[in-house]
Amino acid sequence: MPFVAGHFGEWLQGRLGPDGPVALVTLPCPVRGVRAGRLGDGPLTLEGDCPALTPARAAALLEALELPVAGRFEVTADLPPGGGAGMSTAALVALGRAAGAPEDRIAAACLAVEGASDPLMLPAPGAVLWAPREARVLRDMPPAPPATFLGGFLGAPQETDPDDMDFPDILDLVAAWEHTQTLDGMAQITQTSARRTTDLRGPQDDPSEGLCAALGALGYARAHTGSARAFIFAPGTAPAIGADILSAAGLSGVFTFDTGGAP
Repeated sequence: MPFVAGHFGEWLQGRLGPDGPVALVTLPCPVRGVRAGRLGDGPLTLEGDCPALTPARAAALLEALELPVAGRFEVTADLPPGGGAGMSTAALVALGRAAGAPEDRIAAACLAVEGASDPLMLPAPGAVLWAPREARVLRDMPPAPPATFLGGFLGAPQETDPDDMDFPDILDLVAAWEHTQTLDGMAQITQTSARRTTDLRGPQDDPSEGLCAALGALGYARAHTGSARAFIFAPGTAPAIGADILSAAGLSGVFTFDTGGAP
């Protein structure tokens, strides 16, 4: 079945100025996502394991795409919803494609259903500054260099509230990102973005700072509206005991993945 990759938190997320729009640079996760395929005709039926995609959301997506609210689909997600890994948007994109939707209509349809969507329908989702509450590209951004990530989930799932605008100002970090070419520099910018969000939104007992030092990571990223945490390493340098360290600190679903590089 066709696969739509998720993400694992964001390189950056916040507001472009104190009263500006919410914007982000997503952190693509090519090894976790959602698979969907059409099994046949008949009433709208969902099979598989994808808690983020309810029959009501599936129907709303097909209506927004002006497609028949019908058909048997199998949809399976690799990760749980609410983790900040994009399973909700990935499920909608995957269903839309399985139903034969035109690519240029999928982003608007996702926004109509979710109210805030990730850029997972784009060919290079990590190389744009994205307005999630508007489902549009604000401008192109330099892609991060290749990197290895060690990630997991901290605490309970956190559903995104599309009306939530309580994010720190990252206008300076976006400008810095546009002029930074090294993974080390981008990791520091990303960690600053994560730290600002944690200072504003919590949790106050977030162990990411200490874990980053214990792992010898270049920096860390977080889901700014979810429980994902990801520690950044040069390609292939994540420590073998890293998963044990994160698990001992209470993170669940720990795994490694590679991402970055030119789209």
